[in-house]
Amino acid sequence: MDVRELPPTGTCEVSTQGRRTSATRRVEIWYVVVDGRLVLTGTPGPRHWLANLRAHPHAWIHLRSPVTDVAVLAEEVTDPQERRRIVESAWRLQPWYAEQPYSVEDWVQRSPMVVLVPVPPEGDRSARGSSSGDGTSQAGSTSLA
Repeated sequence: MDVRELPPTGTCEVSTQGRRTSATRRVEIWYVVVDGRLVLTGTPGPRHWLANLRAHPHAWIHLRSPVTDVAVLAEEVTDPQERRRIVESAWRLQPWYAEQPYSVEDWVQRSPMVVLVPVPPEGDRSARGSSSGDGTSQAGSTSLA
């Protein structure tokens, strides 16, 4: 599947490996597609999912449309110019972001922000999690090439 086939914004679930316990942690989060890259960001402030990805960057995203699980490697966006470009795109794609009580500068300086890079299906499965909630996956793994 090609990331460019995804809607420009939407929600997904991300399974990470806990930084202290190594337990699988799963959270629902908004994504945006910027320049063909899948980006997770949010309002300014610390996030457990980001701390987990810093410690264990291999993760899984669970998409709803199409229903599939994708192994990814998280790369934190730290360059201020790149962060600003992503924030400005995210605000255009997801108006909810722009409605929050933060300035663009707040987002550039303090928002969690990672690009999720697809890895081959044989990648790290330690943080996969289940799509169905009953211990089974609803779909096979795939890559977002």
